[in-house]
Amino acid sequence: MVTQHRTSLKDKNNLKEACFSSIKKLKPSVQMRNPVMFVVYLGAIICTFTTFTGFTAFNLQITLWLWFTVLFANFAEAIAEGRGKAQAESLKKNRKDTVARLLRGSKDEVIPASNLKKGDLVVCEAGDIIPGDGDVVEGVASVNESAITGESAPVIRESGGDRSAVTGGTKVISDRIVIKITSEPGNTFLDRMITMVEGAKRKATPNEIALNILLISLTIVFLLAVVTLKAFTSFSETQSGMEGASTVTILSLVALLVCLIPTTIGGLLSAIGISGIDRLIRKNVMAMSGKAVEAAGDIDVLLLDKTGTITLGNRLASEFIPCAGIDQNRLANAAQLASLSDETPEGRSIVVLSKEKYGLRGRDIKAMNAQFVPFSAQTRMSGADVTDENGKKTEIRKGAIDAIRKFVTERHGQFPEHVLTIANEVAKKGATPLAVAEGAEVLGILVLKDTVKGGIKERFAQLRRMGIRTVMITGDNPLTAATIAAEAGVDDFIAEATPEAKLTRIRDEQSKGHMVGMIGDGTNDAPALAQADVGVAMNTGTQAAREAGNMVDLDSNPTKLIEIVETGKQLLMTRGALTTFSIANDVAKYFAILPAMLGGLYATAGSEGPLAALNIMELSTPESAILSSVIFNALIIVFLIPLALKGVRYVPLGATVLLRRNLAIYGVGGVLAPFLGIKLIDMLISSLHLI
Repeated sequence: MVTQHRTSLKDKNNLKEACFSSIKKLKPSVQMRNPVMFVVYLGAIICTFTTFTGFTAFNLQITLWLWFTVLFANFAEAIAEGRGKAQAESLKKNRKDTVARLLRGSKDEVIPASNLKKGDLVVCEAGDIIPGDGDVVEGVASVNESAITGESAPVIRESGGDRSAVTGGTKVISDRIVIKITSEPGNTFLDRMITMVEGAKRKATPNEIALNILLISLTIVFLLAVVTLKAFTSFSETQSGMEGASTVTILSLVALLVCLIPTTIGGLLSAIGISGIDRLIRKNVMAMSGKAVEAAGDIDVLLLDKTGTITLGNRLASEFIPCAGIDQNRLANAAQLASLSDETPEGRSIVVLSKEKYGLRGRDIKAMNAQFVPFSAQTRMSGADVTDENGKKTEIRKGAIDAIRKFVTERHGQFPEHVLTIANEVAKKGATPLAVAEGAEVLGILVLKDTVKGGIKERFAQLRRMGIRTVMITGDNPLTAATIAAEAGVDDFIAEATPEAKLTRIRDEQSKGHMVGMIGDGTNDAPALAQADVGVAMNTGTQAAREAGNMVDLDSNPTKLIEIVETGKQLLMTRGALTTFSIANDVAKYFAILPAMLGGLYATAGSEGPLAALNIMELSTPESAILSSVIFNALIIVFLIPLALKGVRYVPLGATVLLRRNLAIYGVGGVLAPFLGIKLIDMLISSLHLI
């Protein structure tokens, strides 16, 4: 299970590995991937050479803290990557060097699994490890997928249908299946999972690229300002006749630049993206790209299949409707007898309904001398033949309307017309009618209903509060679809839907500027999953669906989309909040460093220069002010690592409310925190006489 190896800042092994990784990331080729931190990296190198040529305690401390700033940014990324590496190692253990039984005609040939190609047919029997991703094309078997999903209970995989996909590395528990390989070696689902959870190989998302451009632009602006500052101060000193009044040195200029550029978000940006994917993985959802996670946060239209998503997917008994003159208890008694040997969910639900509604409980089957008639595709009915004490045999049957009609007619009975009317009314409401007969007499109608999942209406209401409109997709007629849509609480529905209709609806929504999410599991869902901005495929679905989507839910729980959306929104909010905090930080640093550097200019005898009035924090000395700002700039990255990894808590509120809330917390907080932090560090430096 991808969620079982959890690491945190308290994990000693992860901390140790992250420390070593932070040093390894000091390579120029690695640092260049983060332009903002690369500027800090170059500044640290410049200060290192300056310190060697003119050693002072102040120069040494500035240089060390600049290197710490780079290392702390590396550490944040390494911690985030480390959380995924533990999970990746667990998955790699499942990617064993297995053999495959390649089917050639009527015989099979044992070859290494790595030699398999897309389109090959392989045979797997009980105890075999499935050698690669594919679809079952023959047979049915129980498969243990705990290596991928963490769920120990085996699942059924069978040919033809929406439960045919198998994953390489899982194990066949029973029976024999033939699998058609659907992926090339090195590009299996397990390989892609490992790549994503490791984090280090992920691509920057469009939002990250856009934010990086903004950060680079700000860095260039501040760089130009700092580069020209030396010329301005030299001119001011000459004009005022106060040469040497300012403390504008190479180190102080580098310190000013590092403190003014957005180093906080620059150092945490990669960690935020990696941890967003990690949080989704912990929910057992595999995102195939960071872009998909971001897009999930922007979804405002969601398309869901009815069967198995909104409804349970199993038809359950909900009502007995007797014929005129027939007692309900008699109908319930006959329906229960006809279902006692029926092990399907429908059959069991009939027995349960009879018990709960009519008190029909335990029976002595032997005493009743009952012989059960199993359901078959040919007869389309099941039941029991009961013989009483006098040897009289009674045939009880339940089944499809036309099958029971034929059964009754063959016994010279009449099938009442009003029963057909009732059956048609039941069908119009989206339920399935079954007829129940006792010999030549029709007793009534048994209603099977595909029940709407418990709590689904509340979940859709929660999605609505998040600004997401839900659209149900079903093959039912419009009347049935409208009934179920109203019961489930969806906003809209598509009745008698075809794959083309799904695709058209998604394109229409996208043309109106909406971000569309789609959940599906079948091959006919693949085009829509591929077109949707976020396509969530069920792990139990077909390989075509899993390939088309950009997310796979390993638990195959369609309602989990709420958690997916929340994770996406949390990622976007965390990045926005820390960007706001980082930029707001610069305000306080102006009041710390600029007065320290230029406070002596234009000073008159016995007084300070006009710029000294900006020293509202009353920092002790210019050197202490500069050093305190650099130390705070480095340490704030460390303090914000837990928030970057955990994410800002998402509350389902409107966008305007959330914006105001985050500006109040991270905007105002970003301005005030440095004033307090820099002052405390300055007091500590002064008390310890570090300068």
